[in-house]
Amino acid sequence: MAEIGFDDFLKVDVRVGVVVRAEPFPEARKPAIKLWVDYGPEIGEKKSSAQITVHYEPEELIGRRVLGVVNFPPRQIGPFMSEALVLGVPDEDGAVVLIKPDLDVPVGGRWF
Repeated sequence: MAEIGFDDFLKVDVRVGVVVRAEPFPEARKPAIKLWVDYGPEIGEKKSSAQITVHYEPEELIGRRVLGVVNFPPRQIGPFMSEALVLGVPDEDGAVVLIKPDLDVPVGGRWF
């Protein structure tokens, strides 16, 4: 990957959100879950499609804190408009594991 400047990195708005709604997304090409994440009063609620079906069921995600990039342009994924990117890393087999704060931090908090 190409190196980027620190000023470029600061343009990425990573926030703490809480999942308020989650549903299966059977219309997606790859198995996914539709998420509605509340990023606090400054950002509000944003939708995201996440390929996280190996480790997560929709109902267990409600109330979970996640990290997400909130300043990407919206992206149409099948019939669903994804407005944010929930962050995760692959496990040994390549399945996505969500990134979350390990302490109880305020919703809407910005990474810096």
